[in-house]
Amino acid sequence: MALSDKIVLSWSGGKDSAIALATLRQYDAPIHALLTTVTDPQARISMHGVREELLRLQAESIGLPLRVVRIPQSCTNEIYESLFATETDALKQEGVAHYAFGDLFLQDVRDYREKQLGRSDLRAVFPLWGLDTKQLAENFIQQGYKAVVVTVDPKKLDPSFLGRDYDQRFLADLPPHVDPCGENGEFHTFVYAGPIFRRPIAVERGEAQERDGFYFQDLLPLV
Repeated sequence: MALSDKIVLSWSGGKDSAIALATLRQYDAPIHALLTTVTDPQARISMHGVREELLRLQAESIGLPLRVVRIPQSCTNEIYESLFATETDALKQEGVAHYAFGDLFLQDVRDYREKQLGRSDLRAVFPLWGLDTKQLAENFIQQGYKAVVVTVDPKKLDPSFLGRDYDQRFLADLPPHVDPCGENGEFHTFVYAGPIFRRPIAVERGEAQERDGFYFQDLLPLV
């Protein structure tokens, strides 16, 4: 993979984003910024439900600028695409040529991203595409990353997995039909320590809640 032009990375705060960032750095890609969608007025990472304060602590520890696209609660696809287009137009003006994602194998998601970026002439990059998810999960843990499961879709995974450490025991306990990286939306994570961080992010578990058919583990920053 040769990436000599500026690149922005779609950042969810979870393990796939962390692995994608580490992979891009292996190729000395000039990463312009991390970009995250945040839902207001709650000020939480969309889909993951993690507080924006923790997102900013991640970016600070990683040492990269953070771009935030703010979307309203119950955001329609039309509104999302309009906000996304505005942001990508701004990135292009700043000399960004590539937009990287941590997607692994969902072709419909990849097709959608490429279609959206095609309108702005940014090139979609998928540094993890097609890699074995079981091996990725094991490598993530072996390399010293630490993460917490912050979202669970109860239609795909029992809510008892919510709030657990993403470790070897977690992987061993997963039902056979659940992807080890949660690529089918079974669960999402928040990474708080590992090789990409200058220092770990101190967090504690708050209350677990059920909202809109999903279970969320609140995390509180320890300062």
